[in-house]
Amino acid sequence: MLCLSPCAPHLHHHRPLMPGTAAKNACGVTLCLGMPRMPEEGRTRLRLRRLAIQDTSAAPALKTPAPAPVPVQVPVPERPMTPAAERRGSLREMRRVWWVCGVGYWVQGFRCFPWLALNFHLARGMGLSPTALQLVQNAGNLPLVAKPLFGVLSDAVYIGRAHRLPYISVGALLQLIAWGTLAIIPATGDTFPTQMACILIGNLGASVTEVVSDAVVTEFSRTQKVGVLQSYAFIALAAGSLLGNLSGGYVLLKTQEPKIMFTAFSLLLGFQLALSLSTKETLPSSPRNSSSRLVSSSLATNLRKQFSNLITAVTKERILYPLTWIMTSIAVVPILSGTMFCYQTQYLKLDPSIIGLSKVMGQLMVLSLTVLYNRYLKRFPLRRLITGVQITYALAVLSDLVLVKQINLMLGISNEIHVLCFSALAEAITQFKVLPFSVLLSSLCPPDCEGSLFAFFTSGLVFSAILSGVFGVGMSTLIGVSSVDYSSLPFGILLQSLAALLPLGWISFIPEKWTTDENVVLQR
Repeated sequence: MLCLSPCAPHLHHHRPLMPGTAAKNACGVTLCLGMPRMPEEGRTRLRLRRLAIQDTSAAPALKTPAPAPVPVQVPVPERPMTPAAERRGSLREMRRVWWVCGVGYWVQGFRCFPWLALNFHLARGMGLSPTALQLVQNAGNLPLVAKPLFGVLSDAVYIGRAHRLPYISVGALLQLIAWGTLAIIPATGDTFPTQMACILIGNLGASVTEVVSDAVVTEFSRTQKVGVLQSYAFIALAAGSLLGNLSGGYVLLKTQEPKIMFTAFSLLLGFQLALSLSTKETLPSSPRNSSSRLVSSSLATNLRKQFSNLITAVTKERILYPLTWIMTSIAVVPILSGTMFCYQTQYLKLDPSIIGLSKVMGQLMVLSLTVLYNRYLKRFPLRRLITGVQITYALAVLSDLVLVKQINLMLGISNEIHVLCFSALAEAITQFKVLPFSVLLSSLCPPDCEGSLFAFFTSGLVFSAILSGVFGVGMSTLIGVSSVDYSSLPFGILLQSLAALLPLGWISFIPEKWTTDENVVLQR
């Protein structure tokens, strides 16, 4: 039988065919022509003749035998890992990344520790007036408004095929340079420009770290139970603020030297920098091919595309409406924090330590509310939850009215106890109100837009807080509240409480039936 086939003869297995027929096997086209079968004896003689010819041709080679051929090992292609197996394999690196973010949130809360010393440093060491001190504080917060730019950069510009941890390292380095410089330069009028530059650089580094940490939390939250990582971030932030407020006053009282606190915070920043540099970036929801795609593109193209993605995300109705509500709910309420601080310290003659401890109590409230939300409150529909939170905030504002009218004394509660327990209640509720919206935006945020969207969110909150403070100053001026006349302060507190109820008028901007268990936001 004659076979014509493109593959090896030993791979063929032919069944007997009738003469004149053809067959096609799996290896290719095989043409089989029917021929008379050779007798078995003839086939045996033919095989012996072929073996003799092969032995004759190989005889000269027997004098110099060739080395035995080394078997070639054909590499077996590795089986591609499934997404679930890949996540399990990189679980350790992912935990390290989350540790970096957790430390970042803790350090962010602990920044009240050096800032307490900085206020003392500027007021006592530099001799700044209260107005100049407040101006320095507000001007120092200007880098916080530029958070969307930092978010777009972290989303679009890769550093060494990574786009999160390198920015955390840059932010920690900027803060380390700023606070380290403040710890070594003398407190004189000639060095004030340098100190102001250090304040701006320090807040710039803090802004970059906060933006990138929010983006990493958003990416990680897609692989975890909804709301857990945001709650953990809030707990780390509140814990750092709690320890900073507790330890800052004690260290400053014992040492009377702000530079010691600057040095201690610089060491903490050095630890954060070392941790971020020694951690490999492993993000569960960022595709690996997106890195090479962005690296190969030009910087201008990446930035243009990321700004376009941010505009597209923000203009979506399901994202735009909640963002509008949370920002306006903060902006329309005039804040009287500065007036109340002067009333408590100048009119009631309360010890500044009581004011500091009230901040500690506020952070404890934030921690408690965060744990309560993570366990129970996140099961409530978002609109109903936020309605309850906003009404509670309006009632908490009235606690200042109780203090100003001295109703607490009629109830047998001293001013110190009342300030300690209720002074920071409204501020704590405002901080907690941001948490459900962070969880909502994490579930709605498009891929590769986490940093820019949350930077826009946080910068909008900062801008709303600035507007709230400006409205508070304007309202105090209109009703005639001054450092020597607080008779109109109760009326201002009533106006503030009523303004806190105004956002309920457009509460329909918030999704009605959405909970953390929902993957799809139901529209209005």
